[in-house]
Amino acid sequence: MPPGTSRPTAVDNAALMDAIWDSLAGFYGDFTSAAADEGLTSSQAKTLTVLRRGPASMRSLATTLHCDASNVTGIVDRLEARALVRREPSPTDRRVKNVVLTDEGLQAVETVRTGMLATHSALDALPDADRVALHELLQRLFATPASGPGTSA
Repeated sequence: MPPGTSRPTAVDNAALMDAIWDSLAGFYGDFTSAAADEGLTSSQAKTLTVLRRGPASMRSLATTLHCDASNVTGIVDRLEARALVRREPSPTDRRVKNVVLTDEGLQAVETVRTGMLATHSALDALPDADRVALHELLQRLFATPASGPGTSA
């Protein structure tokens, strides 16, 4: 900010939405590139990222990934063929299959996350206080009372 100017006291929703969009576009581009380096589509890498938090049913994966259940079946089939995930019966409902990340799947998703060099560089440039504030804001921004993969309880 140039000397003699002050910080704005308010930012409207349009400016915030633009900033979120720009941030997500950069993050998603970095994520997609790192996933491709690992031989994964962005949908496959997103699925592994969700499963990093714990097993999930096919239905909950479809909800979390905002896609049709038949699409999730194809994604999981391809990940299972590479031994990155496995299907297990649900301990609470034998009609439901949970998708579980394998050790190989965990390694793949960690490699993708490590490979997101632009994102790491941008985050590393933030002072500790800004990192804490950003984390708190992001936790609150889209918090929902729902539970499941990708949500906080």
